[in-house]
This record gives sequence, C-alpha cells and structure tokens, in this order.
Amino acid sequence: MKYDQYGQAYTDSNELCNLLYKEPKLDISRFQVEDSLEYNRSVAELHAELDLLDSYHEINQTIEEFDATLQRNWRMPKEYQELDIAAYVLGLCKSDHELQRVGQELLLFQEREAFDLLRYMKYLVDTLRKNNVVWGVGRGSSVASYVLFLLGVHKIDSLYYNLDIEEFLK
Repeated sequence: MKYDQYGQAYTDSNELCNLLYKEPKLDISRFQVEDSLEYNRSVAELHAELDLLDSYHEINQTIEEFDATLQRNWRMPKEYQELDIAAYVLGLCKSDHELQRVGQELLLFQEREAFDLLRYMKYLVDTLRKNNVVWGVGRGSSVASYVLFLLGVHKIDSLYYNLDIEEFLK
C-alpha cells in the first residue's frame, strides 16, 4: 500500500491481486488503484456483476485547500445533511433553563460553522444505537456541552453539574 502526501491510500493491480490471494473475500471496491482501467474494462465486457475499482486520482490542491474540502464534505445520509439541527436540539429541551443554555451553545456552534459537526454527531449516535454499539460515558471538555449531552454523544448532564460551556471551547 502506498500513501500520497494527503494521506490517501492507493495500490497497483499486482499488489491488489496478492491481497486477494491472502483474503479472497476482500472488498476490492474500497481500494484506489493506479491502473484500474484494464480490470474495469474486463468486468464490463464479461457483463460480470463485480464491483469496479476506483482509480487513484492525484489531487491538485494545496494541503490546506484539501483539508478545507474534507471539512466541508461530511459523509452521512442526506436526511442528516438536511436536518435542521438547531430546531431538533431545541425540541429536546424541557425547561426554559435548558432552552437558554442550548441557545447559547448553538450560537457558539454557529459562529464556528460547526452545525455539520452536530449533524454528523447525531448520525453517529443514531448509527451506534441502531447497531447496539456501546460507547463511553463522556470524556474531557466535551462533557461541558449540553447540546452534545442532548444528542447522546456523552451521558454527563452539564447543567446538573454546572459545567461552564467555555470549558468545552478551550
């Protein structure tokens, strides 16, 4: 396996064949391959119901531009991408005190352009629950966020323990 300066893993068809000999059930559709054209053409000609290989694409961006692109591209289902996360979290509040804290936190998330992060956290927690995966109680400064508590990211009620949101933002 080779890695480019952006951390993308890729391989060539010979190395991929060697991997398949070792692990016949390997999902080759997940690999980027330098020379995928011949394989993909053969699959098409044989009308085989096999996954096609993704060709390795060199990136023509600076590392900073590439990083910014990745930060805008959250891989989650469309329903989560379109979720009005602010309305969703506000709808979970049961008191004026909770509404005030959530409102304060949502403004801070909005200033940092982090609503996509919240949407992704909702998707992640839903996926973990759906698959009966157990995750930790909470750790570090994230437990100071009441919004993350409401989303189920952690189980520490920051209002109950009077944790300052500024601890989360350090």
